[in-house]
Amino acid sequence: MNLRVVGAGLPRTGTSSLKTALEQLIGGRCYHMSVLPGHPFDLGVDWNQALAGNMPDWERVFDGYVAAVDWPASLFWRELSAANPDALVLLSVRNSAEAWWHSADDTILPFARMAAYERHNAEVRASVPQQRLLEWHAPEGWAPICHALGVPVPDQPFPWNNRRSDWTK
Repeated sequence: MNLRVVGAGLPRTGTSSLKTALEQLIGGRCYHMSVLPGHPFDLGVDWNQALAGNMPDWERVFDGYVAAVDWPASLFWRELSAANPDALVLLSVRNSAEAWWHSADDTILPFARMAAYERHNAEVRASVPQQRLLEWHAPEGWAPICHALGVPVPDQPFPWNNRRSDWTK
């Protein structure tokens, strides 16, 4: 692997524009989240392996690329810069953390949060035998849990705590 540029900036720091600019400047392909077939939430085997702490074959991951920016590559900037000691490490930034947060919160985070929620629930539903699984909604209170456990419903209100409204107090 011979990356000329290792991007260390987080998503929403101009990385899509940077990808286009680098491809023009150095005449080769730039790895970006958008090249992943299941981006941004299905990273594939290599990246899932890396996230688990087992570094993949970087030569294979970046075959045909001369630069890498954005997620998930930017998370591994240390490893990639060590594997490419002559590469420029490019840290793309926003004017402030607040500006970055607003951009991320308005664009990628709502999708990331929902996708993570749905993926988790689908994994549980697919992994647990139906007779062992209770899918419970908070407004249902005691009844479904008690029924599944074979115990009587208590003669007291369900213990609601840690509600969203409690966080604003």
